[in-house]
Amino acid sequence: MSHPAVRSESSFPLVGTHDRFTWLLTTTVMGVYLLIVVGATTTITDAAAACGGWPACGGEWVAISDTQIAIAWGHRVTALIVGLLVAITAGIALIGDASRRVQAALGLGVALYTTQVAIGAAAATVGLTGVLSNLHLLVAMAVFGTLVIALAWTLEAETAGLDVDTDPAEPEPEPEPVEDVPTPAVPDDVLGRAKLTAFAYFRLMKPRLMWLLCLVASAGMALAAGPDLTVRTIVLTLTGGVLAIGASGTFNHVLERDVDKKMARTSDRPVATHLVPVRNAIAFGGLLTVASLAVFLQVNLLAAALGLIAILFYSVIYTLVLKPNTVQNTVIGGAAGALPAMIGWAAVTGRIGLPGLALAGVIFLWTPAHFYNLALAYKDDYARGGFPMMPVVHGEAVTRKHILWYLAATLLGASALSVITDLGVLYAATTVTLGAVFLWAVIRLHWERTEQAAFRAFHASNAYLGALLVAIVVDALVL
Repeated sequence: MSHPAVRSESSFPLVGTHDRFTWLLTTTVMGVYLLIVVGATTTITDAAAACGGWPACGGEWVAISDTQIAIAWGHRVTALIVGLLVAITAGIALIGDASRRVQAALGLGVALYTTQVAIGAAAATVGLTGVLSNLHLLVAMAVFGTLVIALAWTLEAETAGLDVDTDPAEPEPEPEPVEDVPTPAVPDDVLGRAKLTAFAYFRLMKPRLMWLLCLVASAGMALAAGPDLTVRTIVLTLTGGVLAIGASGTFNHVLERDVDKKMARTSDRPVATHLVPVRNAIAFGGLLTVASLAVFLQVNLLAAALGLIAILFYSVIYTLVLKPNTVQNTVIGGAAGALPAMIGWAAVTGRIGLPGLALAGVIFLWTPAHFYNLALAYKDDYARGGFPMMPVVHGEAVTRKHILWYLAATLLGASALSVITDLGVLYAATTVTLGAVFLWAVIRLHWERTEQAAFRAFHASNAYLGALLVAIVVDALVL
């Protein structure tokens, strides 16, 4: 990743007029998202039906007699505050020096917000019907999308001059090649050799991926079964999942062993350094695959079929076809991380259902918003390996913009999941709070443009999804 001239601490982030407008717009974006999630919670709890009439609740302005009415009033108060934020932000953009397209986007946002309020008033007056409820949600999502577009354009305009001056006609210099990492010395004693070998095979399984993917599968199981989830289903599904992840990782090590030698972050992998012979690694991956399918078959046939698809997709489609050949490798490859959600759902139900697909959709959309940060931090390494990652092909500015787009899509996907399922307040609070932290990290990335900022956004993405999945499990099993 390039190292631009970074502004001093005293000038970041709320001193300049432009910076203040950016953070006001960011606050407004998250305010609209909060309203979407609160609205979904209101619908799930059927609170809207308990608070007929508009703007007063049943003709009364102070009527908080039970939890449902309190939730409905909370929705209306939130809508009022967020509406003021939208209007103020659009007004400042209009009288300030925001670009025409930002002004137009915010003007459209005001118009859509007004429409949303009118739909909400009609629903409260005549009774919330399915059509009005869905239309209300869709317009709210359109408001959110419009404001995110305005934010992306604002960031693009405000950070355009932060890059190091370079001659665009001159290609970037080729990254320095990585020196070959020698095969680690094998200890003379039996115990030392055993430890080294065991750890090498453990690394082949890519254990860092396991905790999050197992959490994804756990969330799928929890959504499907609720409090009726059995220990047997949990143990068999997660065991099969760990073995499938290990098989996929092992085959990835084998297939990328020559490229791994060219990249600093992968040059010490066991197959690349010949610590584990290729044929042994292939045999190990095959053994893990067979073991995974055997365990999944103890659950049901669909879980086993999806497990095999996951192994083949990551090992063959992603590793051999997508990753070395298309800049969309991360986007399409997100299906590999989304499959555990469907496996978890199928393990309980024996079929593919809408909530499982919705959870898989959240993971799919989150993957680019997550991994593009790592691609920025390791841009030179990926260029060294010959991979057409987004920052290598289209540059860092485009990549940062795509991170924002996919973050917004992830948040909308998470709100859609709350509508499809009966997830409650814990889930709502988690997606809003951690989503705001994730967005904050992405805004900082736009301004700072450093490896540190990219890693910060990367860790924020992990924190968001990890907390969201835990909230799903707790909400579904306990609350």
